[in-house]
Amino acid sequence: MFDKLTACSLSVVHRDWCLGKLRAALEDMGYRDGDTMFGAPYDFRYAPPSPGQTSEVYSRYFKELMELVEAASERTRKKAVILGHSFGGMVALEFVRNTPPAWRREHIERLVLVAPTLPGGFLEPVRNFASGTDILYVPATTPLATRAMWRSFESAIVNFPSPAVFGRLQAPLVVTRERNYSASAHDMERFLAAVGSGEAAEPFRRRAVPKMGSFAAPMVPMTYISGVGNRTPLRLVFWGEDFDAAPEVAAYGDGDGKINLISVLAFEKEMRRQPEQKKQFKSIKINKAQHSTIVTDDFALHRVIQEIVEANNQKIPS
Repeated sequence: MFDKLTACSLSVVHRDWCLGKLRAALEDMGYRDGDTMFGAPYDFRYAPPSPGQTSEVYSRYFKELMELVEAASERTRKKAVILGHSFGGMVALEFVRNTPPAWRREHIERLVLVAPTLPGGFLEPVRNFASGTDILYVPATTPLATRAMWRSFESAIVNFPSPAVFGRLQAPLVVTRERNYSASAHDMERFLAAVGSGEAAEPFRRRAVPKMGSFAAPMVPMTYISGVGNRTPLRLVFWGEDFDAAPEVAAYGDGDGKINLISVLAFEKEMRRQPEQKKQFKSIKINKAQHSTIVTDDFALHRVIQEIVEANNQKIPS
């Protein structure tokens, strides 16, 4: 399973975030960490490569993960169910897509993506890059204090809104005193320069933009679980001149509070457009499930667990 397990385990305040509660629930059902259940923490400073891209960090990580999956499959005499939540969902997807097709068929029973950050993108990365984020959980600091560090991470520029998805709205995604910015790659490069990080335009163009159109199916049985029925930002307004203050949300759409439903639907459409994946693709939308708590709120967690145990031909205890 995938998530930022290291970050979660180091935080007392956020100990139930990520996959901690899911792990405990599975242990209550008889799964054992290191025996029938395995974690694969990753370095979230780096973005996983789409097929055709290179990454020294993830080349090593994917190799080690293949070895873990092989060892787990041999130990349990079953194919692996691979699960990833949020950014970990993107890591899980790219891991599978970067493995040889024959290896996938031999070792992967099902890929379960829970509220993953995928090619369509969403608005929060734009806000975080401009004004900082508290996702780093650094004690006694503010998002603004850690903004420069966040901007240095490769992961900070992935998941910007895709023009193929958000361009259909025919409305600006970001409004400032000087100008408005659409989802076009050119506009996002100008936005990066406006917030004082013009040097980020080159890696954005080279690494992030190709990922926006990377919809190649993993060609394994896949379940895509997403939250809906929540107000999710569609347009940001920065009233200040220096982007230090968090933006105002000027328009909302549907989604899980972070990831927009239009991005979810775009991914679903692409998966179903590819015949071999369509036959082994399942989408589950959980009403009122939110991005960060879809794996901790009981009503949503139960549905995630159901998908795992069904893939393993088990039943949920009553």
